[in-house]
Amino acid sequence: MGAFEEAKGKVKKVVGDVTEDPQLRQEGEAQEERGEAESEATQERAKAKAHDAKAKEKEMEQRAARSSKDH
Repeated sequence: MGAFEEAKGKVKKVVGDVTEDPQLRQEGEAQEERGEAESEATQERAKAKAHDAKAKEKEMEQRAARSSKDH
């Protein structure tokens, strides 16, 4: 969703400039910033999921290693 919000914001900024509507331009800037923040949040969530998956994988490896030592 972030990229779409960014694109809509950019369009609003341009239309605001062309029509000399400072309020529309300001709305566009805010929408673009919101889109950028959404994109960053999505990237950070993806990184966190990947980190969590690696941690679970390591945990399973450690359990398997302990289990093989015990037997």
